[in-house]
This record gives sequence, structure tokens and C-alpha cells, in this order.
Amino acid sequence: MKKFILYIGFCALVIPAASAQVYITRTGVIQFFSKTPMEDIKAENNQVYAAIDLSQKTMAFSMLMKSFLFRKELMQEHFNENYVESDRYPKSLFKGTFTGDVDLQKPQIYNIRVQGVITLHGVEKSISTPATLEVTADGLTGTARFNLLPQDFDITIPGIVRDKIARQIDVQVKISCKPVN
Repeated sequence: MKKFILYIGFCALVIPAASAQVYITRTGVIQFFSKTPMEDIKAENNQVYAAIDLSQKTMAFSMLMKSFLFRKELMQEHFNENYVESDRYPKSLFKGTFTGDVDLQKPQIYNIRVQGVITLHGVEKSISTPATLEVTADGLTGTARFNLLPQDFDITIPGIVRDKIARQIDVQVKISCKPVN
């Protein structure tokens, strides 16, 4: 009888977890790009934590701002100290939902729409953008591209360098997630 009760308890714990359809990664990539006549600015963060729950149609991202790497060390220093103030605001977060159906039984690229809130530089901002989720044999790959305005996040660009930085920052997201076992 005790074995039967233990088996029922185990099934109650394992079956919901198996059907949860949760995918995670610690190596997602977020890049941003600013093109101006004077100088292009590009940075990449490949230490983005991400989780996608297909059954709830939710997703969340978290990253340390100091993990953005730039071509020039001085750009990285200015980014962290003067613009995003990484010591004061160390993380950027995104929490949201998506619309559109994704069938794990059919490997293909699915067009979805992501909606949620980005927290950057201590400011929360709603965002809605088209994205894709690709179902593969190994898991899910999500991609999105959108623009952000520094002033929307209370990021002040000094007048002396204002012409070196685009008013809109092009952001690209690519995450490859594996199922949670």
C-alpha cells in the first residue's frame, strides 16, 4: 500500500512538470547597434538568461548590463559608467507573454507577437513586437528585432556625443532554449 501511495505522489509531481513545456537557456544573445555618420556602435551580450513556458505562453529574460562587450574598451566604459549606470542598475529584465500557436510536434518557424515590460536603467516600459519561435529537434530558438529610444529609459546622452549615437537603438534578440528535464 505504501508503494502505491508513493507512486501516486510521484506521478502527481512528474506529470505536470513534463507537460509544462518550459524551455530555458543561460546563453541567449542580445545585440544592439547604433549607426551614425561619425561612428557605428555595436555591442553583444551572450549571457542572457531566458525562460519560455509554452503552456502559459509566457517568457522572461534577465541579463547583466556589464556583460555587453564592445569593439572598443572606451565605449564599454562609457556605456556602463555614463549611460546605463551598471553599478546602480546592474540588470535589465523582460517579462511578457506571446500570442500565436506553437506546435512542438511540428518543427518549423512560428510567427508570434511578444508583449511585455522591459526594465532598463530602473525604468519600466511596455513593448509589443513581432518575433519568431522555431521548433527544432533540440528545443526552441526565438528571435526578435525592435528599436528602443534611450530617453524612454531616462538615459541621457551628453550633447558632446549626441551626434555619435543614433536616436533609436536597434536591438536584436536570439535565444536557443532547451527543455527543462
